[in-house]
Amino acid sequence: MIPTITAFKASPDGGKGMARDMPVRWAFEEVNQPYKVRLVTFDEMKQTPHLSLQPFGQIPTYEEGNLVLFESGAIVHHIARSHKGLLPGDVEAGARAVSWMFSAMSTIEPPILDFETAGYFERDKNWYDERKLMLKDRIRFRLDRLSTRLGNKDWLEGKFSAGDLMMITVLRRLKNSGLLEEYMNLFEYVSRGEARPAFRRAFSAQLEVFKESQKEI
Repeated sequence: MIPTITAFKASPDGGKGMARDMPVRWAFEEVNQPYKVRLVTFDEMKQTPHLSLQPFGQIPTYEEGNLVLFESGAIVHHIARSHKGLLPGDVEAGARAVSWMFSAMSTIEPPILDFETAGYFERDKNWYDERKLMLKDRIRFRLDRLSTRLGNKDWLEGKFSAGDLMMITVLRRLKNSGLLEEYMNLFEYVSRGEARPAFRRAFSAQLEVFKESQKEI
């Protein structure tokens, strides 16, 4: 059975590949698993049919037979466990890869999202510039540790894994902030991920949806 995921019919990311279905698409492409996409509008996301799949009215969701999942990290983890290619065969190495998945979402991403949110909703406050500097320092604290751990390796734990996929997905949110360029090994790490054929296929698929949505405006 081919799984079905949901994605924005008109993504607010402007075709930059930042919407939450991106890592799921990327994971499918890495393991050569076909998938279907059901596009939803912002209004549909708040209606009962979608809320029965995603109780918080977000995307993506995952449906395969009786199995319904939500949260991009959980979906990528399921894909990685169900198909070869994203988790090492060795149990301990696989556990380390999963640790990096959780680290990406729980440790690296929160200060980045705080920084993004401040830029959207607090820019007009008289304390915004001071808060912006503080938020950047919080991000740098995390990036310092991550940069040290990555060192001169291509990937976090030897071969590319779901841990790298999620970490690169999160780090991409720093594009145009100038922060990633302060850590050249992380900048190159993200570039390596974006150069992977599976990433390019996933990005193109998501971009095509955005282009189609623009035609309807």
